[in-house]
Amino acid sequence: MAETEKAQLNETEPVCRNFIEQIIEKDLAEGIYDTVHTRFPPEPNGYLHIGHAKSILLNYGLAQKYHGKFNMRFDDTNPTKEKSEFVESIQNDIRWLGADWEDRLFFASNYFGEMYECAVKLIKKGKAYVSDLSADEIREYRGTLTEAGREDPGSRRSVEENLMLFENMKKGLYADGSKVLRARIDMASPNMNMRDPVIYRVAHMTHHNTGDAWCIYPMYDFAHPIEDAIEGITHSICTLEFEDHRPLYDWVVRELEYPHPPKQIEFAKLYLKNVVTGKRYIKKLVEDGIVDGWDDPRLVSIAALRRRGFTPESIQRFVELCGVSKANSIAEYPALEYCIREDLKMKRPRMMAVLDPVKLIIDNYPEGKTELLEVANNLENEALGTRTVPFGKELYIERDDFMEEPPRKYFRMFPGNEVRLMHAYFVTCTGCVKDENGAIVEVHCTYDPETKCGSGFTGRKVKGTIHWVPARESVKAQVRLYENIIDEEKGVYNEDGSLNLNPDSLKVLYDCRLEPALQEAKPEERFQFVRQGFFCVDYKDSREGAPVFNRIVSLKSSYVLPKQEEKK
Repeated sequence: MAETEKAQLNETEPVCRNFIEQIIEKDLAEGIYDTVHTRFPPEPNGYLHIGHAKSILLNYGLAQKYHGKFNMRFDDTNPTKEKSEFVESIQNDIRWLGADWEDRLFFASNYFGEMYECAVKLIKKGKAYVSDLSADEIREYRGTLTEAGREDPGSRRSVEENLMLFENMKKGLYADGSKVLRARIDMASPNMNMRDPVIYRVAHMTHHNTGDAWCIYPMYDFAHPIEDAIEGITHSICTLEFEDHRPLYDWVVRELEYPHPPKQIEFAKLYLKNVVTGKRYIKKLVEDGIVDGWDDPRLVSIAALRRRGFTPESIQRFVELCGVSKANSIAEYPALEYCIREDLKMKRPRMMAVLDPVKLIIDNYPEGKTELLEVANNLENEALGTRTVPFGKELYIERDDFMEEPPRKYFRMFPGNEVRLMHAYFVTCTGCVKDENGAIVEVHCTYDPETKCGSGFTGRKVKGTIHWVPARESVKAQVRLYENIIDEEKGVYNEDGSLNLNPDSLKVLYDCRLEPALQEAKPEERFQFVRQGFFCVDYKDSREGAPVFNRIVSLKSSYVLPKQEEKK
């Protein structure tokens, strides 16, 4: 980074910085690095979730802030779990979140040739050897936290024999699990990761990117620092579970003699209370048909949050609220809901939708007459303009907006009570009609034509306002109401380790009635439904003429913004 850029940065940026930024700025000031180069390196063995969003936005944000580079790289060194489907979904998620890698897309598998040569180099230096021990034997030989490990018999082999055996591993002469390559470090190290870790294994598997070109694959802890070094990464930002792996990371880049080794820095993961993020559990939910895919809106994969209707801006805001630190903490799901409410409330139109409809007939309204009422799209944001809504003799209202025998302080429709129809007239309820089973099928009322849109008031007041949609022009739609897939009162897991599922996590309403403007709603378009919450058009199941709306979040929240955020 040029000196003038550093000076400008120091003048314009706020004094308060997180600990990673402090490390980076110290490195730049001391000339350890002259630029900042970060990466996001997911394994393509599942969909990304909300926790990954923090890492994506952190790595990309650091590159942007310090005018550096950002790499999108797939750590695809384990063909047993990786799929092209996951590669594609991850790229879609990251683009949607707003991170742009331009032409800097990389795959660890493209470096397999260089990784093999790195392993050969370690063998020639006497720093790696071929082992015949099984996985169980390696675990036994490694020792315990209080007892040192034992020497692997294979460690006594000569360099020449190890080179020959490793070459034969590459040629496919050995069965899976029969031989591995181990780094020679220290079997007595207090750090278990340094007790001659396995760095290559035999796996006769077809790889999603390299096909059948290889039958040996590097282990993650060996491959990852090599990838970073090859790409010129300066700061390898990862989560806290890799802190104990850092000595091995540093050992690999040091022994392979990279001139400008990257620096690994760990930060605390983003944990969300009472949600499922484990790939093993999500995979089982998908396979058992409990959810309809990795993007089921009850999950917190990035694809699921997008399908439910969350915006990139709301997730970015949530990550900012959580902050960056070395201390693990658990965020509350209501904080995420707060962020999407704040993002949408001024941006999206407020529409009328009746989720449990019953017909309302205005007996004294002229037969065949239709009015077009001008309605503000958002009373708090005039820039969103207005729309027209048809009004006529027959409407739909919410079933629970009428009661024959209401409780005290019920201000909506009941016989003899006057209410305001939102954006329209005052109406007085006169009664209802029931079917043979006693269910209410029609509510009847009369209207006062002098009270249109609040004009011509006679001085009387009404305490209740209800929304409605025109019966003839209304759009029939399916609406899905989502709750947490986990029973929050019982916690995430049962005693046997299975998930404690909420049987009421999805409620589907098939005969909802929406105002006609929603007929033209596009996939992923978001709206506020008056009194109901924020909703999004489902991009997966909606069809022309048959829209499906997902409830993103209800309108009310008990979440309180932290005091330090209120001050900003």
